[in-house]
Amino acid sequence: MSVAVSDPQSVPRVGLAAPAPSTPLGPFADSAVAWMMWVTLMGFVGAVALTLFCAGPAARRLGSQTLVLVTTRLARLALPVGVLALPALLTVLARDASEGVGYDYGAAWHSLYDGTNAGRLAGLEFTLTAVAVVLIAPLAMPVGARSRVSTWLLGAGLLSGTVALGSTKFPAKAPDDWGRTSFATGMWMLHLIGGAVWIGGLLGLLALVIPRGVGARRGEFWSRVIRRFSAVAMSCVAAIGLSGLFLYWEHVDGPSQLLTTMYGRVLGVKVVIFSGLLLLGAVNQFWLHPRIEASRRAGDDRPLRTILARDFPLVVAVELVLGLSVLFVAPFLHGSARNQAYQAAAAEHAGPAQPTPAKIAPKQVSASTWVWGTAETVVVVAVMAVGYCASGRIARSRASRTGDQIAEVVRERATSAS
Repeated sequence: MSVAVSDPQSVPRVGLAAPAPSTPLGPFADSAVAWMMWVTLMGFVGAVALTLFCAGPAARRLGSQTLVLVTTRLARLALPVGVLALPALLTVLARDASEGVGYDYGAAWHSLYDGTNAGRLAGLEFTLTAVAVVLIAPLAMPVGARSRVSTWLLGAGLLSGTVALGSTKFPAKAPDDWGRTSFATGMWMLHLIGGAVWIGGLLGLLALVIPRGVGARRGEFWSRVIRRFSAVAMSCVAAIGLSGLFLYWEHVDGPSQLLTTMYGRVLGVKVVIFSGLLLLGAVNQFWLHPRIEASRRAGDDRPLRTILARDFPLVVAVELVLGLSVLFVAPFLHGSARNQAYQAAAAEHAGPAQPTPAKIAPKQVSASTWVWGTAETVVVVAVMAVGYCASGRIARSRASRTGDQIAEVVRERATSAS
């Protein structure tokens, strides 16, 4: 049983100081297996969300043919990703059942709905993923994508996949503090769903860039879908940022632990990669989208084709690689920086190491915690809203300037001809 102690100085000195406990990253295979589970689950949810909220509405305004083409293309992407999520989930369970030595798939299968809360959650995760795949499967064919229930199938598939994703972080036992546990679980939901919609959406956008992926009216489609995805992506950034700040508060006691603990170093790597992802997102938001909008409104298809064939796929592909890298680093986060720093400090003041290291008590929530949390929420939401409005203004301004330039060229040619 772990001992919760708030002050390492209170641990008595017994003999010589013990060496600080090691905090290894864990087996690479465990992280690779977890990464595959996250990639498939989140990729499925993100691709379906892109279809339902961004690509579908943009294509619908261009006609039923474009809508069917886009829906089938994204369904054919989501379907195999969702199917792969099923063996990925079983592999994670098989790895856990074998305690890190091989893979016991028989034990993993029998652990589903085995009567324990953990078994019920694992069964729910597997079942809802399978249900989501079944719901999306008809949309992979034009006749299904053209049906009146296609939107309902997308909505039901997204709901089922989202609950399956969220069940990975549902508590497996009744908590002592329902309020704190519920809030922490909600933060995890924001973190997972925000990441899924963003990363899976990038995967879907990359699939649509393929030639003839959206039909002939590419300029109008991409102008609409990028604008919609920008709003969704900024909402995801806000969700990830706010939930990340909470998780940082819960697991880290100050910036110094980012360098002095293994948890902090891994978190630092994750933050660096995520910052690169944000930078590329800003490039997409403030540079690529205004160029696409300007070319479309001006009717100049040549630069638009260049952007959609070269610049846009490259930026999205790099964003996707960085997003997948964040997912790969995340499984290496074990424990917390607070516990690792406490255990290292306790080892300097105590004797031989105990079989079960002591743990520092959880942080206590105070009035200042809520004040700072509210202030952070307001700042993050305001920054995202201002950024979205500013990028739209830049796009309109650039489109206006491009249109004026083309009009001036047309007038000069008319004057010369006369």
